[in-house]
Order: sequence, then structure tokens, then C-alpha cells
Amino acid sequence: MPYQWILFDADETLFHFDALAGLKRMFAGHGVDFDDDHYRAYQALNLPLWQAYNAGEIDAATLQQSRFEGWAERLGTTGAQLNSDFLQAMAAICAPLPGVRELIDALHGKARLGIITNGFTELQQVRLERTGLAEAFELVVISEEVGSAKPHRDIFDHALTRMGRPDADSVLMVGDNLHTDILGGLNAGLDTCWYNPSGQPGEAAIRPHLEVQHHDQLRQRLG
Repeated sequence: MPYQWILFDADETLFHFDALAGLKRMFAGHGVDFDDDHYRAYQALNLPLWQAYNAGEIDAATLQQSRFEGWAERLGTTGAQLNSDFLQAMAAICAPLPGVRELIDALHGKARLGIITNGFTELQQVRLERTGLAEAFELVVISEEVGSAKPHRDIFDHALTRMGRPDADSVLMVGDNLHTDILGGLNAGLDTCWYNPSGQPGEAAIRPHLEVQHHDQLRQRLG
């Protein structure tokens, strides 16, 4: 095993994140038939908020509440409550991506495993427990708790400190997002692996050390 530590992104790297299914489930509990038009309107608000959050322009609480403010007014509740309901719905439907369990099993005892995520605290531990993966990860670093989001170096420095400051070349960062996971890992001096299941074109300015389209490929590369 060439690495002492392997760090993973969570959403769409370890876990399928079907936001539409989660929103449908959450809004059904409020008596709303959430359709595709609703989803497009939600994403038109949600995606710029995520961009602002990743850039450090807003905090986690602002993102979580703002994306549901309009619905909160219509339903007579708060954005924070709807956000909590949404995260609970996502936890209920979450599932590991194909090949994840086999990869984690193969790495057990060969490398120490951690997660660095820009996702929110309320979802992370319950999702790990419900999928039976909680014990596999020694380290879970959540941007909401650290106060810094990928790709900023602060969140990686926080993780490396908690890891006991291993040599950077003994750490691999695995993620699906070039701009948060891969660029962030590179800026922290780590080796990186781009999980790119759909074969999206890369960018000349961001060069991962490895690229895989399936977790089985990563398992074979690390074997």
C-alpha cells in the first residue's frame, strides 16, 4: 500500500446523493407534491449558494436556511426546519455507490481512512451508521464544524493536524469534484485521485495523480 492515509469526499464519491428524491420525500411530509419545476427553481437558488459557500463568502447556516426561505414562508415554518427535514430525508435514502463497500473492505488494515466533506453535520454520522461504514473511518472532518470548506487549505490543514501530521506524500485525497476535492488536495500538497464515473473532460490547470471511473479501478490501483 503506497499510502498511510486515504481521505475521501462523501457525496457522489462514497454515497449517492439523490437530492430530488430527498426533496420529494421531505416535501411529501409537508403535503407538497414536489415536481421537476419545483426542483429546477430550487437548484437555481441552491447552486449559487453552494458556490458562495465553497468560496468562503457565506457560512453553512446561511446556505442551509436561505435555500428554503421561500418554501418556509409558504408552509409556515422556518428555513432551518425544512433544511433539517431535508437532511433527515437524505439520511433515510442514502446508499453507498457501487464498489464502495468492496473498496473499503480491501483497504481495511492496509491504510487509515478518513472523510473530508463540505456536507453538513446533521447528515454525516447518521449516514455512516445506517450504511454500516462508521467504524471504517477514523477521521470525519466536516466543513460546517471547521469553519472552512474545500478547496481552502485550512480544512486540509485541520485534517492533517488531527491525523498527526503525516508526510503529505503518504496521503491520498479521493473525490469527484475537480475544483473542491482535487484542487484542494493539490494545494495541500497531497496526492489526489479524481473519481470521474461519467468520464468528464479534465482541466489543464488541475492535474490529479490518478483518475478512475469506478471504485474497483481504485481498489486495483492501490492493491
